[in-house]
Amino acid sequence: MATTNLSYYDKAAIPNAKYFRFGIVVSQWNPEITKNLEKGVIETLINSGATLDNIISWEVPGSFELVYGCKKMIESQKVDAVIAIGNVIQGETKHFDFVCQGVTQGIVDLNIKYNIPVLFCVLTDNTKQQSIDRSGGKLGNKGVECAVGAIKMAALKNFDRKGENIGF
Repeated sequence: MATTNLSYYDKAAIPNAKYFRFGIVVSQWNPEITKNLEKGVIETLINSGATLDNIISWEVPGSFELVYGCKKMIESQKVDAVIAIGNVIQGETKHFDFVCQGVTQGIVDLNIKYNIPVLFCVLTDNTKQQSIDRSGGKLGNKGVECAVGAIKMAALKNFDRKGENIGF
């Protein structure tokens, strides 16, 4: 588990998000967690220059459905990066393991198949308290960290082989 504040970032050290378009796919399961993560993502993107017009947000029923939602986002929207937001909390059955493995592998597969970075903002915690702490609680908000990653990856996507920005 993270021991530092997930919400810290140096705004001067990341690219301006003004020219990028971002997709967010949010699980409806554990909304008190996922909505806080989404809020952290959107606030960070806007604070970094993105406009609300360049942020598309969709909901899916649960974390397992994030992969399909991200795939449809990539195929139907012109986005520079997608952030998959979900929350899976360990229970008494193997369901946790199967969902975590499936979502993780699905997001890896999307990153390999498409030329659009998909960021993993899925909290996989042992307890609800750990998820609360990482979604705006005492450890900050993992959504902020993923938004910064999405901005950096969108900038990387828009660079050519010579290191010149071709996105705008």
